[in-house]
Amino acid sequence: MSAAFDAVVVGGGLAGMMTALELRPLRVALVSYGALGQSTSSAWAQGGIAAAVGDDDSPALHTADTVAAGAGLVERRVAARLAADAPHAIERIASLGVRFDLDAAAHYALGREGAHSRRRILRAGGDATGAELVRAIAAAVRAGGWIEPLENAMALDVAVAGGRVCGLIARVGEELVALRAAAVVLATGGLGGLYRYTTNPTTSRGSGIALGARAGARLADLEFVQFHPTALDVPSDPLPLVTEALRGEGAILVDTAGRRIMAGVDPKLELASRDVVARRVFELRSAGQRVYLDARGAIGARFPEHFPTVFAACMRFGIDPRAGLIPVVAAAHYHMGGIAVDIDGRTNVPGLYACGEVAATGVHGANRLASNSLLESVVYPERIANDVRGVSRSALPEPALPAYGARVESRPQEWQELRDAMYFGVGVERSEAGLEAALERILELGAAGRSAEFRDAATVAALVARAALRRRETRGSHTRTDFPARDSGERHRSFSTLADLQAAGRSA
Repeated sequence: MSAAFDAVVVGGGLAGMMTALELRPLRVALVSYGALGQSTSSAWAQGGIAAAVGDDDSPALHTADTVAAGAGLVERRVAARLAADAPHAIERIASLGVRFDLDAAAHYALGREGAHSRRRILRAGGDATGAELVRAIAAAVRAGGWIEPLENAMALDVAVAGGRVCGLIARVGEELVALRAAAVVLATGGLGGLYRYTTNPTTSRGSGIALGARAGARLADLEFVQFHPTALDVPSDPLPLVTEALRGEGAILVDTAGRRIMAGVDPKLELASRDVVARRVFELRSAGQRVYLDARGAIGARFPEHFPTVFAACMRFGIDPRAGLIPVVAAAHYHMGGIAVDIDGRTNVPGLYACGEVAATGVHGANRLASNSLLESVVYPERIANDVRGVSRSALPEPALPAYGARVESRPQEWQELRDAMYFGVGVERSEAGLEAALERILELGAAGRSAEFRDAATVAALVARAALRRRETRGSHTRTDFPARDSGERHRSFSTLADLQAAGRSA
């Protein structure tokens, strides 16, 4: 089967759906791995979306906080543009039906999160911001007559001819389809599902990075994976997130003896940047201790009303946060790296764009500032749409439809071994020996993988491990125990391609 569109968007989360909306009136195919908005990191986002809309705030302050959190690698020009565009983006999504929390004066109720110097976090439903955004945007997408949702579909390859994009090959149900289009936008989310402990859907395995890399896209900053310091430490996969907003309201982190674990570690205590807090949690957990979030004094009886999502998750596992401690663990949460894009979301492959977590815009540097991710997902779609409208759609060749064969499922043990190798070898703390051992195992697993989906995941895992090996310093979310200090000579973004990994494999 084949069909022609003006553009194809891959990804049913916030970034993908927003892009499809902004592309009006072009005819758009929206390819979603599951149902629109379901099993996406966007829908699970609790903390909120950052924007300088308070009377004591400004885009300049928002930019300064973003640059400071990024540990020297943020592209200031990109961060400044994102912060400047944020208030308009908030009004745009509010116009689409997003119901933000308001204060008694009917102004936006603003919260604060780690490394923010002002209260600038807009929330919805207390701690269900992502779910509310996805609800409203999905409804708008389904009402958009120019969008054709292709749900429960898998993107297999970006089709490229003559050095430029000509469409996408996908599997919809059991049918292979060739979608002809002059522009393809990858908005497939992150790669947290590659790790043993994650707050992301386990299907978030970097598929968009694999798609882009095979099409020739340049990749950036792959070594920077942010670990959230407070995932709920319970027998669940993925782990429920315990939002940073709790710490913003005064909750503290303690060890088994009740000692405050951030005392003497950072002057900002629990509101230090996520990499600092995650390392401390990981350090104690590795030493055999458990770590807890104590919200009894700061929130107490107000918990069910102000943080209903976290409250429900705790209660499912027999934890009452009003009266007891919340056990937490560091878990893979957000990938700052991905497909390298410019300020308009363009990759180095003509006609190929990337948006949301799969894109490396340069705004996050080595450590994302909390709640800038949802912001990116609603700012970049408008820029991408404006650029796509100018893409020529004349003389576009029909994408070739290769013989892929039937879909094969990988064994659960394969995924478990891959995820263990990533968490313990390419995780919160890294070393040359650990990275090399993890990379060797990842490559072995990929070579023996039964399914194309698993082999893609192993390829992305290997790319991350290779990037982590190359950066011989500690910076932001990237911690090398054998190189514990920052190195001014390493103060640069890192770039790579799939060909680099293949060349390294041939020379090994």
